[in-house]
Order: sequence, then C-alpha cells, then structure tokens
Amino acid sequence: MTCPVVGIIANPVSARDIRRVISHAGNLQITDRANILLRILAGLAATGISQVVMMPENAGIYGHLRRGLERAANTGEARFPALQLLDMAICGDASDSAAAARTMRKMNVGAIIVLGGDGTHRVVVSEAGNVPIAGVSTGTNNAFPEMREPTITGLAAGLAVTGAVPPGVAFVGNKRLDVAINDRHEIALVDIAIVRDRFVGSRAVWKADSFRELFVAFAEPGSIGLSSIVALVAPVNRSSPFGRRLIFDDPQDAQFRVAAPIAPGLIADIGIARIETLDFDTPTALTVGSGSIALDGEREITFSERDRISVTLREAAFRTIDVAACMSFAAGNGLFVESTKQALSHALGGQG
Repeated sequence: MTCPVVGIIANPVSARDIRRVISHAGNLQITDRANILLRILAGLAATGISQVVMMPENAGIYGHLRRGLERAANTGEARFPALQLLDMAICGDASDSAAAARTMRKMNVGAIIVLGGDGTHRVVVSEAGNVPIAGVSTGTNNAFPEMREPTITGLAAGLAVTGAVPPGVAFVGNKRLDVAINDRHEIALVDIAIVRDRFVGSRAVWKADSFRELFVAFAEPGSIGLSSIVALVAPVNRSSPFGRRLIFDDPQDAQFRVAAPIAPGLIADIGIARIETLDFDTPTALTVGSGSIALDGEREITFSERDRISVTLREAAFRTIDVAACMSFAAGNGLFVESTKQALSHALGGQG
C-alpha cells in the first residue's frame, strides 16, 4: 500500500486584520508558525507519514522551517517526513490558499492540515472537495479550528490517513452555511452576518451597531467571534441537527441584551430582537434590503434591494479529522504501545 501524502496550507498573514488593532490581541510571528509546522511534521512522522506537500508563501515561514529541518538532520534527529513545496504562483492573498487546496485535491492527498483562522479554513474547504481537513488555530477569531497542541493534530492526521484509525471513527461530517446571491454562491463554516454598511473596507466585522442579522451553523460557549453572541443565549453544538438565526436590535430597545466577546479583548453590548431555529436545506430570505454579507467574520459581498439572497444550512457538507476520537481510539487499542521482552516477562509474572 502506497503511503498517503498529507498537504499543509499555512496562511502567513492570518491574525493580522483590524480586530487585532482595536482589541488587545497579539500577532503570531513567522517563527512561531514555523515551529508549529515542525511539531505537526513530527506528529505525522511518528505515524508513518513520509511525504508532505506544502503551499509556498513569501513571508518566510518555509525558510525558518527548512532551517529547522536541516538542524535536525545535522544532529541525527531526522524525525520528519520529506517536505515538498507545491509548484504554483504566489499572490500573497486568500487566492493562494484556494489554489493550493485545489491542487492538493487533484493530487488526492489524504488530508489537508490548515494553519489559520475561520476565514482561511473557509477558503480551503470551499476548494478541497471531499478531502478531510484538520485545523490549527492561528487566526484572530478561531471558532472553527479548535485550540489544540499541533503535535497532537499531526499525530491524529497521520493515524487517520494511514487507516490506523477506521474512517468511521477518524472522519466526521460538518454543517455548512450556503448563501446564494443571484447566481453567485458562497459558503461559511461558522456564521454569516448581515451588516448595514454597503462596503467591504477592512473586511473584518467588529462594529456592533452595524449588525442586522446573524446565521450560525454552530455556536459553542467558550468561543470568540460573532457566533459567541448566539452561544451565550441559545448555544448549538457542531453535531446538533439545526443552526440558529438571530435578529439584532438596538440595545436600548431590545427584548434582551448580551455582553459577548466578538473579538479578542472586545466585549460588546448586543441587543437581540429574537432567535430562531435554522433547519437543514431550508432557504431563508433576509429581513433587510441592502448592506453587506460577512462570511465567518469577514465582509465579502455588498447587496441592494435588487438582489435575490437566501441562506441555507447544509448537513455533512465537508469532512474533518476528529482529533479527539483518533487519539481516544489509538489509546484504547494500544496503537502507541510497543511490547518488549521485559514487559512481556512482567506481564507473565516473571516467568519466561
């Protein structure tokens, strides 16, 4: 059996939008991103992955990563897979992640590990097709990628794609929000916000007085970003067979209010008129006639009264690696345990 190839897409500029300026969040440095990748590669190698392909970038991640790999080789600690950059042009924006995901899908990689926030993961999922995703949080708002040590993500991804963990355990289907604007179709992994402003501008959404509607696929307490508004009032799990729709109101006139962490260090007073259940495969029209649409926290589309717009929640629309399930299966089945003569003798009561 041919050893599967794993793809890596590391966004070098995630966590650098305006929310980092107006709140109290820091920036993840290039060296930190390279060190995260080294830990992922170590996890992959420990499970038998021998080849990894990576999206090229021009911010310096690969340079730091290459030096780390060379140091390991020179000291006899070559515990990493072979790493190859994709042969593709670099634009320095989200189109790089999209192009890399398309290429990896055509290469039939076993999985794609993504370093970024909600926006980066959305771009990759939109082009990855049925290739499973494993997320590592390096963005501003990280509602979709779970916070976890990258070494564990690498271990779980390796266990999943090599078949050491059965597919029914390793991979899970995820909900997705689809928005149709006339003949254009876009997706969101966590939330779709409708805001009053009819411009894209700095893209990131953070001014609460512009919020008009919010659709969420899931909203879990402890998350940050726009989905936290729903999470603190009417939470919904990633596995729940429904989503939520929220209609905003002026905090002074609203039926009720909630103080929600809509960005790192930014807690806003939000007025809510009502919250509704969002069922699968049921297109929902907007209540406002014009404004902008933000996908996973970033404004992408402006619209007017002449546009036809609907939002639909989809079931099991893309696959991810269930890291916790993979590690639990590995522990329960002794996948990391190697028997030795001494251990066997001890188990037999000293006989042998």
